[in-house]
Amino acid sequence: MNINWYPGHMAKTKKQIIEDLKLVDIVIELLDARIPVSSRNPNLKELTKNKRRIILLNKCDLADEFTNQKWVERLSKEAPVILADSSSGKGIEKVVKKIDELMEEEMEKQAKRGRINKTIRVMVLGIPNVGKSSFINRIAKKSTMEVANRPGVTMKKQWIRIGKNQELLDTPGILWPKFSEEVALNLAFTGTIKDDLLERTEIAYELLKILDKKYRNNILERYKISNEEIVETEKQKNHIYELMKLIAKKRGALIAGGNIDDEKTARIILDDFRNSKLGRISLEEPN
Repeated sequence: MNINWYPGHMAKTKKQIIEDLKLVDIVIELLDARIPVSSRNPNLKELTKNKRRIILLNKCDLADEFTNQKWVERLSKEAPVILADSSSGKGIEKVVKKIDELMEEEMEKQAKRGRINKTIRVMVLGIPNVGKSSFINRIAKKSTMEVANRPGVTMKKQWIRIGKNQELLDTPGILWPKFSEEVALNLAFTGTIKDDLLERTEIAYELLKILDKKYRNNILERYKISNEEIVETEKQKNHIYELMKLIAKKRGALIAGGNIDDEKTARIILDDFRNSKLGRISLEEPN
């Protein structure tokens, strides 16, 4: 995984965030509910330690419901946590209310000084592809941001008014210089790292290894695999690759001679996971 994790524009973005933090009252940190640890830039916690914060577990409808609740309990020790799904709009109204709640005391102080209806400025932070643009479009109730299911779409900061006295500052997604192979894989599984930067078949293989261990029934149901068939794969030396071959046969991902099309099979597995066709799956738990 020899990748340039920290391109120049991300270093520049970090410097800009440090400057912009002086302008805002509250920071909303978006995390991917499926991978709350891997989708969290560790630098941001230090940068925002003196700001009021809200943690948004986005894409919660793609993650395991029971695990979501465990993450809420864990992260609530740091800051208020809201489960949200920016695609459906779930949890968005709670964010607006929480902003007002966190600023209530400060707004009363400002009113006593004669500053009525002070604008509350909120910064939205998160790594690429965590759903910031979709979230802002939902909370602003209009399509103000360019949105795409790929990292690197938001390239410049924007102020967006979301109510009478609230403004959001969006920033480009920012990764960090170094992280473990486990984190790198989780980011690749969810599409944060572009597929053309890694070997797709390797990523699908590693994902299938995790799913087979934690969510085997989801695999069996999605690809119509019988218990007898999965038992046969376990008899082989490389059980996971045999499972990939079985999925390829079920989906017709074959090439001449009856061999499997590794690339096509990998794409099927990754697309099914990212589009929740394998069910609600959490890759990290708060343990």
